[in-house]
Amino acid sequence: MNGPAPTPSEIFSQSLTTELKPQEVAAPIHGQQHRARQACLAQWIAQQGGGVVVLAAGEEIIRNRDNPFPFRSHSDFLYLTGFPEPDAWWLMRVDDKGNSETVLACRPRDAEREIWDGIRVGPQHAAQRFAADRAIELSALDETVIALAGDVPALYAHMGMDARLDERLRHWLAAVRAKGRAGVNAPDRIIDLSAAIARQRLIKDTDEIATMRRAAEISAQAHVRAMAFTRPGHHEFEIEAELLHEFRRQGAQSVAYGSIVASGPHSCILHHRAGSRPVRDGELVLIDAGCELDGYASDITRTYPANGKFTAAQRAVYDVVVAAQQAAIDATRPGALLSDPHDAAVRILAQGMLDLKLLAPSSVDGLIESGGYKRFYMHRTGHFLGLDVHDVGDVKTPLAAGMVTTIEPGLYIRPADDIAAEFWNIGIRIEDDAHLTTTGVDLLTRGVPVEAEAIEGLMRD
Repeated sequence: MNGPAPTPSEIFSQSLTTELKPQEVAAPIHGQQHRARQACLAQWIAQQGGGVVVLAAGEEIIRNRDNPFPFRSHSDFLYLTGFPEPDAWWLMRVDDKGNSETVLACRPRDAEREIWDGIRVGPQHAAQRFAADRAIELSALDETVIALAGDVPALYAHMGMDARLDERLRHWLAAVRAKGRAGVNAPDRIIDLSAAIARQRLIKDTDEIATMRRAAEISAQAHVRAMAFTRPGHHEFEIEAELLHEFRRQGAQSVAYGSIVASGPHSCILHHRAGSRPVRDGELVLIDAGCELDGYASDITRTYPANGKFTAAQRAVYDVVVAAQQAAIDATRPGALLSDPHDAAVRILAQGMLDLKLLAPSSVDGLIESGGYKRFYMHRTGHFLGLDVHDVGDVKTPLAAGMVTTIEPGLYIRPADDIAAEFWNIGIRIEDDAHLTTTGVDLLTRGVPVEAEAIEGLMRD
């Protein structure tokens, strides 16, 4: 083939080409990685006695009338296959020794629809490029599932997430049972697969970390661009536009979540979407935004003064949040729980509330025991990050090398009679993405400054 091969990102976003060749069809993360993930899952299923995995990519969702949302596969489906098209299914039959067979079911090539919607992969290329033993058209899905599910003890799938999927699983199970007179044994149970795949997804492989590092770099540069652009009088939506421009300019396919651009009193609303409010002199701007690259999320929050200079009150609160984040970073290490960084941050934040006289005199322990600190800090300090921005895992999950978490303490001070007016409408959150190593953490998102002096310098320059 003449010329450079398409990049993984170009393939992932399904850039329209005039002719699809097998070598042009690829997943952003190489097929051997998907094979390794499938083998790990197969080993676990073998330990349960074997069975058949049935996973759906999901359907295209209509936004309004005949206008669909951009499609994105279910994260577990992406993790195991990398296949980017809607309506696809992935099947894996595993025996009790770990031997497996994988099948990818997808839409057929369709010359007429491809004029409108772009090139489809089709079964003829899907198996070769997306880590399946064979690929079939969707029309053959029912008979294939029924054939694979004979003489295995269980079906493994996502249960309780989609009523239509649950019903389809029951239909397939009934069809296998109907073959009992022919000597075919049907599965006697359907097992939810979510927890098993979650355990795998928690530990990122080298390709995943490389992708997340690049996503973090793009997002950091977008934050820097938005920060440098901001001046009193700019609207929140104008600042958001700077973020989105940089995301796409650098190759990210989409935002990882709805971007939060909050100025003035909006900074005390945790999930305020950018609106038409103009930023005023003397106010803070809080941006919580990250891109998605090849399926993987980034997640950064920074808070900065619209005019480039923190007021004394803003700076006092900001320094408390910086200290709380550092305490949480120090507590993020292998063997700790995800709740440990939160607990470390809360102690610093509670002490800061007392020092700034935001709360009546008390003790840090008293504020924590009573929950009094939650008046100004009402969310957790972090979450896992990966294919989902709020990725698999919970607060009691022991941290280990290869995991990626966010670290995001904040303080949100709404106007109130018992609060000094200089603190009103100060909402501050600082968030970084942390890759756990064997010795501690590698902060992926420090391409955008955190220290107050560095922020003021960036905006001044």
